[in-house]
Amino acid sequence: MKKKLRIWPYISGQNYIKLRALGRCPGRFESEIVDEALSAYFSHERDDKRDAAIIRRLDRMTRQVEGLKRNQIISSEAFALYVRYFLTVTPSVPPQDKNAARSQGAVRFEGYLESLKRLLDNGERVLFTALEDVVIDESAYFTQEELMRMHVPKPDKTGQKAEVENV
Repeated sequence: MKKKLRIWPYISGQNYIKLRALGRCPGRFESEIVDEALSAYFSHERDDKRDAAIIRRLDRMTRQVEGLKRNQIISSEAFALYVRYFLTVTPSVPPQDKNAARSQGAVRFEGYLESLKRLLDNGERVLFTALEDVVIDESAYFTQEELMRMHVPKPDKTGQKAEVENV
């Protein structure tokens, strides 16, 4: 066993309490715990864990953005289809009936707003629920295999293990 050097570092009170508690475990020594922590710090293990957490978070955010984009496209297309249908089947109004048509339109619009409010209050999204089952495309997301491959070291030019592969 190599000779170990003695150091006298200063640490926070919180870390001191945790170190003392771990050092009381049978077979564990404070020096061992500090040495393992420093080894992990210098081995970039911490960076790998942080990078993995960032990748998972980015993947989750990508899925959320893709879902929002899909919902926006569906809403836009549904609205465009409705407007096209409405303009196709609605006859033009003679000039003498325009005021009556405006008042009837205002009444119908109020009914539409009430129906929309009721639907949103219930929390049911019939169109999106049905389309989620049909339209979902997971090809844009990382698969579990791709996530695992990101953490497999690739050999460097000399055949030694090197940095984590960037996929």
